[in-house]
Amino acid sequence: MRQKQQLTKLGQLANLLLDSRLAVLQAAARAKLESEAQLAGLMAPQPLAEQISEIAGALAALNYQRWADARRAELNMLLARQTVTWMEARDHAREAFGKKQALGGLATKLAAFKPKED
Repeated sequence: MRQKQQLTKLGQLANLLLDSRLAVLQAAARAKLESEAQLAGLMAPQPLAEQISEIAGALAALNYQRWADARRAELNMLLARQTVTWMEARDHAREAFGKKQALGGLATKLAAFKPKED
């Protein structure tokens, strides 16, 4: 009976670990998606303002492109870091899931095991 209690407690810990790792994975994925959306927003060309002269419009567009290029570079660096964080969180969640599955299998085998009574 002691082994079953230990496995039950280990199973509960494995469930908590999995929940924690999945929450971290979800937060990392959400942050990554937000950065991807910001980057996609910068890819669309901005329309030129019609109220200003052609030269002023071209200068404004050039300034915007310079700013957008710098912002894209920042977002790409951020996205690279977030991707690494997401991949690590995914791997940790997989590991926690594997531990939970292994403990579940052990608990099932232990429950099915009936010692011989002489």
